[in-house]
Amino acid sequence: MLLKFFMTCNKIGAFTLGGGYAMIPIMEREFVDKNQWMDRQEFMDIMVVAQTTPGIFAVDMASHIGYKLRGVWGGIVGAVGIALPSIIAIMIIAMFFHNIKDSPWVEKFFRGVRPAVVALIAAPCFKMAKTAGITWRTVWIPIACCLLIALANVSPIYLIIIAGVAGWLLGRYTTKKN
Repeated sequence: MLLKFFMTCNKIGAFTLGGGYAMIPIMEREFVDKNQWMDRQEFMDIMVVAQTTPGIFAVDMASHIGYKLRGVWGGIVGAVGIALPSIIAIMIIAMFFHNIKDSPWVEKFFRGVRPAVVALIAAPCFKMAKTAGITWRTVWIPIACCLLIALANVSPIYLIIIAGVAGWLLGRYTTKKN
C-alpha cells in the first residue's frame, strides 16, 4: 500500500504544473475517486489543515493524507513522493536554464501555461464551495474574505482566526438552542 501511495504521489508531483493548489483536483481524483482512500469530506478537512500548516502546501497535503492512511511512515512516503519529481525537475532545469532562458519558445510556453494554471487553481474553489456547503445565501463570506485579502491587505491568518471563533460561537449557540 505504501508503494502504491508513493507512486500515486509521485505521479501527481510529476505531472502537475502550478504548485500545490493546481494539484488539488488531481489529488482529489486519485485519493477520493480512484483509490477511495478517503471521502470528500475527509479530503477537504485535510486540505483545511494543510492550508493552516506551515510549509509547502502539496507536501503538507501528501504528508497529512499519508499519515491518515498509514501513520508516520505514510506521512514520510507522501511527502517524499510528492516532492521528489519537483526536486529532480529543478535540478535538471538549473543545469540547463541559463542556455534556454532567453528562448522565444520558452517564453511562449510559459505564456501559454499561465492561464491553464489559473484554471487549475480556480476549479477546486468551486468544488470546495460545494463540499463546504456554500450556498447563494452564504457566498458573500468567501467573497468578502477574498476582497479583504486582495484589496485591504488583511492577513489570511486573521480571517482564519475570526472564522474559527465565529464557527465555535455559532456551534455553541445552536447547541444551546437545541
